[in-house]
Amino acid sequence: MSNNKTRISKITHHLPTHSAEVRKHTQAILRRVCINTCDAAQDYIYSRLVGTDLERLVIEMLLNILPFKRLFLFVLFAVTGVVVAEAQQRPLITEDIEIVSPGSIRFELGLDLQQDVNFPLSGLNGDLSRLGVVSLTMGLAPNVEVEYGGVIHNFLSINRQYRESAIPLRLTPGTNSTRGVGDFYMATKIKMRAETKRLPAIGSRFGVEMPNSDQSRGIGVNQINIFSTIIAGKTFGRLRVYGNVGLGIYTAPLEPFTQNDMILYGLAATYRWSDRLTLAGEVQGRANTRRNIPRGTESDGAARIGARIRAAGLTWDVAGIRGLNRDSARTGISVGISYETFLLHPAK
Repeated sequence: MSNNKTRISKITHHLPTHSAEVRKHTQAILRRVCINTCDAAQDYIYSRLVGTDLERLVIEMLLNILPFKRLFLFVLFAVTGVVVAEAQQRPLITEDIEIVSPGSIRFELGLDLQQDVNFPLSGLNGDLSRLGVVSLTMGLAPNVEVEYGGVIHNFLSINRQYRESAIPLRLTPGTNSTRGVGDFYMATKIKMRAETKRLPAIGSRFGVEMPNSDQSRGIGVNQINIFSTIIAGKTFGRLRVYGNVGLGIYTAPLEPFTQNDMILYGLAATYRWSDRLTLAGEVQGRANTRRNIPRGTESDGAARIGARIRAAGLTWDVAGIRGLNRDSARTGISVGISYETFLLHPAK
């Protein structure tokens, strides 16, 4: 304990004497961190450690002042609560360029309630409950992460049959609801260029959506789809702006050897109101590029606006949803939680 106090005193002695607030913050941060020599955690400090502007300044000074090349600070989330995970995704769909740190795993769980949704393939219209919107993201390197996700269970309260179904449906005559598992996906994100003072960070994300749903239940299309996007992001003080643009190759459910190449887009912004509260909003979706649209591959999009709140070691989120296209949900709400932890040391 006395060695730690001596070390803290020596470090804070080198800070600007006119900045009592900086000195106070430094001592508080140092008391709440552990010092180690793990390569994975060293990557962690450079790729993930952020907080208030003052805390970020302190961290940068400490990394320059400390006399050991391999020395770093590994923040204890559950104890401190001063670190904000900038790679946090929910409640937005648009991908941020930030990467989950090497060896860390982020788990997200959510619930979406959407009203007045059209399902063009089955011709059903109703209120959709997406129960268990899950994702698991793992950091493999400072610039690479892999993600697995999907919807555990969809429940549709049927309002009407707004058009004739194009496929046989396995529904009881006169039924007012249907349910089934959603489609899952696998994706890899690569950060190719770090953000600079003037230029944004740039990366790419590509993946595949798997045919897990049962089209006879009237909700999913049960097809394999491939997507690839370019990602860019830039921070302006407390404001962060990022966007996606790319190509989605969607299999046409009714036409053999046919696909619909769709434009994928997303523009999002987050504003860090405080260490615990972040406001977020986006416009995101897919746009059809064909004159004769293969049924089941129509344009779809939504605007979301919401917030993230960090409390009890978790990140809680909520967002309102407003559909942008004819077949999109008219309105909706999304709520969820996220948890990230350092779990393993990636192979080298």
